[in-house]
Amino acid sequence: MKEILAQFPDLTDAQITQFEQLYDLYQDWNAKINVISRKDIDELYTKHVLHSLGIAKIMQFKPNTSVMDVGTGGGFPAIPLAILFPETKFYAIDVIAKKIKVVNEVATALQLQNIKAEQKRAELVTDKFDFIVSRAVTNMPDFVTWVKGKTKKQSVHELKNGILYLKGGDLTDELKDFPKATLYNLSDFFTDEFFETKKVVHLPF
Repeated sequence: MKEILAQFPDLTDAQITQFEQLYDLYQDWNAKINVISRKDIDELYTKHVLHSLGIAKIMQFKPNTSVMDVGTGGGFPAIPLAILFPETKFYAIDVIAKKIKVVNEVATALQLQNIKAEQKRAELVTDKFDFIVSRAVTNMPDFVTWVKGKTKKQSVHELKNGILYLKGGDLTDELKDFPKATLYNLSDFFTDEFFETKKVVHLPF
């Protein structure tokens, strides 16, 4: 929490409370439905919450922006981003029903009004969004196949509408067919060694 408060000093009291509640909520749900690896739960704020908020270092979503989180798992990055951007609309999907149950239960407990979660494959989504976010659910070529055609044509942000993808390691080979992709190193923003190789990839559509 200290690092979140340091990185995002303009949080309201309500947002701080919501972020503080995440640990107990996920620890409780993780005991029932394993959505986060047991060894990671103690590092929830670094490896999941702060990692998710890495997208916010690249993109400040404007009010009424629509964002789809594909393969959300237990709600990352959608839930931390939904707390940070209460006027942005998030749609979180995953193919595993029990993970979506956790997302909905956590969102309800936090009284988040700006997030909807459903069990669904990305290919079956018919709506269009400003941005599509995800945390390394697959390689970029496959991901692009899943979500192509699901972004709005009209961009209202500095960065063009498209994908904001959290991924680690050497992405040279994976991105060789995507010359428009831009990589942002999270180590430029966060000091924890966990972020040494972590990046946000922006791929405009």
